[in-house]
Amino acid sequence: MHERMKLANGIVVAAEEIPTVRSVSVGLWLRTGSANERQQNNGVSHFIEHMLFKGTEKYTAREIAEAMDAIGGQLNAFTSREYTCYYARVLDEHLEFAISLLGEMLRFSRFDSGELEKERGVVLEEINMYQDEADELVHDQFVKSIFGDHPLGRPILGTMESVASLTREDMIQYLSHFYTPQRLLVAAAGNVKQEQLTRIAREHLGDYLAEEMSDKCQPLAYRSQVRIGFKQTEQVHLVIGAPGISRLDPDRYALEVLEVILGSGMSSRLFQELREDRGLVYSTYSFHSLYREHGLWGAYAGTGKGQAQAVIDAIVKQFTRIAEKPVTEAELARAKQQLKGSLLIGLESTSNRMSRIAKNELFLHEATSPQEEIALIEAVTEEEIQKLAQRLLAEGLTMSAIGPIKEGDLVLPSL
Repeated sequence: MHERMKLANGIVVAAEEIPTVRSVSVGLWLRTGSANERQQNNGVSHFIEHMLFKGTEKYTAREIAEAMDAIGGQLNAFTSREYTCYYARVLDEHLEFAISLLGEMLRFSRFDSGELEKERGVVLEEINMYQDEADELVHDQFVKSIFGDHPLGRPILGTMESVASLTREDMIQYLSHFYTPQRLLVAAAGNVKQEQLTRIAREHLGDYLAEEMSDKCQPLAYRSQVRIGFKQTEQVHLVIGAPGISRLDPDRYALEVLEVILGSGMSSRLFQELREDRGLVYSTYSFHSLYREHGLWGAYAGTGKGQAQAVIDAIVKQFTRIAEKPVTEAELARAKQQLKGSLLIGLESTSNRMSRIAKNELFLHEATSPQEEIALIEAVTEEEIQKLAQRLLAEGLTMSAIGPIKEGDLVLPSL
């Protein structure tokens, strides 16, 4: 269970002490990502993430890398639709240096024009690489189909056109609006005390001041559809699903159990039917994403062109089956044990604990213990899962497919 404090400038500081380890995972988390962008600056969050490693007033890009290597630590970052994280994993004795370095990157990066143009090339190549991965690209196509013109539907990396047009001024303006103390969380897990983390954060970030820009709510205008993308691949990559639920929805634990039963693990319904019983796929799984106001859920499968329709029919059949008939007691018990094991095994990693703290603080604004979370999972019933499945299917399904196919080759069965 973690503790928390709030600095005078609005930064939340949260720590979980694990005295049996010698390391600390620490992250500077910002409640902003691609969902805060506009169409014309799509990709700016991710581009800024790259630029914070390219030199500050105190360090060159090379010196940032060498400084972390010199203490045997790890430094990295990632961008999502609703948050951005800059993190380090270091020995406990180097915690203050890690936070000072992350703070320097966050507040005093130079955004040198020469480095910016070099990094633009890197980001464009990252987009090109992503375009080559059909099993990844089909998910972006699915997200776009679900969310349409909503900001959640835009690609995290941006597009070739939007990234090519981003300027230094675009980045500085975005930073001033969304890299603010009110959106910043310092989270740490490992051999660290709350008082220690608060003191270090106050020393290096306590004078960080900026005016917060509020988030705007935007409704989702969803319509069921089929989107086909031609690509000369060996397999057809399929994603079928629909809008889901938000992070704060009381059914979120039922959704976790439903997902395990449907398509998480070798005993799941999709794996057993599509791979073990019928030999139609090598890879298949279900998934869900929870956002502040919306969500999505679905299932993925990769298969040969000649088998694609059979796979589609089988996935939809499994969706309707879970809505029409309660899951078995054995399935429910197995899913709960799988979730419990995944949660507790994950907590053996300080990085996972740090991430858990951050997401609870950023979005749930609460400190839920693992025991409390397990109790909420254990309380899920067969009836709740069935009602949730009916709710998820109520707005109709959307299918995204990429492969050597064209419009009309595949049909999404009606529910």
